[in-house]
Amino acid sequence: MRGRLRRILIAIIILAAVVGLAYQSRHKIHLADFTWNKFIESVSQANIWLLLVAFVSIYGCYAIRALRWQRFCRYLGQATFANTFAGTLMGFAAIFVLGRAGEPVRPLLLARKDRLPVSSMFGIFFLERYCDFAAAAVLACLSLLVFPNRLSDAGADMGWVAQARHGAWLLLAGVVGLTVVLVYYRVHGAAAVDRGLERSKSSGGMRARIASAISGMSEGLQAIRTQSDLWAAIGYTAAHWILAVLIYMWIAQSFPGAFVHSDMNFWGAMLLLAVTLVGSVLQLPGIGGGAQIASIVALTAIFGLAEEPAIAIAVVLWITTFAGCTLVGIPLLIHEGMSFGELRQLARAEAEAEEVGKHITVPGANGNEKPPVAMKQKLPGDSAP
Repeated sequence: MRGRLRRILIAIIILAAVVGLAYQSRHKIHLADFTWNKFIESVSQANIWLLLVAFVSIYGCYAIRALRWQRFCRYLGQATFANTFAGTLMGFAAIFVLGRAGEPVRPLLLARKDRLPVSSMFGIFFLERYCDFAAAAVLACLSLLVFPNRLSDAGADMGWVAQARHGAWLLLAGVVGLTVVLVYYRVHGAAAVDRGLERSKSSGGMRARIASAISGMSEGLQAIRTQSDLWAAIGYTAAHWILAVLIYMWIAQSFPGAFVHSDMNFWGAMLLLAVTLVGSVLQLPGIGGGAQIASIVALTAIFGLAEEPAIAIAVVLWITTFAGCTLVGIPLLIHEGMSFGELRQLARAEAEAEEVGKHITVPGANGNEKPPVAMKQKLPGDSAP
């Protein structure tokens, strides 16, 4: 119950941030003036070949994610790129089907496909999410603090940019501070703290949940043991998000005339991506929601687009970056013998297990997870007990 309450509170905070941005921009957004004719005209004039390049490139992003995950697993066992890439596509397809409730499915699938410990996969999951959070923050800070003139070239409202720069400094300070804490914890205290948490893990309740979360964080940080590991993590993360920015830029540029006074450039796409990522935290199963709203607000309030092309670009961004994985991911899930109902059951079982600081058992995975009997679930398609 506490886990659900925490997720609800996080969703409320993110929604408040998006609503606040929309409220500040209320005089620049006039959706009552929206016309379907202009919307259809914007879509019909889009550069199909540039959109196709963007759609194909999104699978490059998933491939880079798979390579990074494979690298993080090098101290746990043999993880193959084929299995990791397939598990990544299936996991993101599960998020498309279930919304944010489907996030735990990906670590479970990857644990089974490469026969690695479930608890370690959730540790890697924490490390991956932190890398992506830090990258998104860096994108926002770079665009607002280092290249504001380039934002002007992209047609951004410089009054809005000037106001947002104060928040960017706070965001940068937060990321640097959190990174320093994690580095210190990894170098000096992770092993000792983890040993001290063993008793709390068996106590049940909130103590067990907190102890399990900290232990999972420790396991994830163990993936970075050398300078080579650190540079690999930075390199894969940078490559992934640079390609993501290019995809956003290509999609925006594929709508000729959308940007009246200028064209979207790389730095403007960085800011658009950063704003969209804030909204992407709120996702309704199968239809998204938050990401589209954030994209529309950014395109209209910050870059001054008319409503029709802004909505067209936002929809194409959603189809490419959020729904695009389903073209391959859902057939792979079907091949694994997993229905949408079974995905929901799997996600629900993991959420219940996390309430008591545990993870469900995944047939075929290594490790000694011993969840309660009620938490034991078998991935559909597996014959293992």
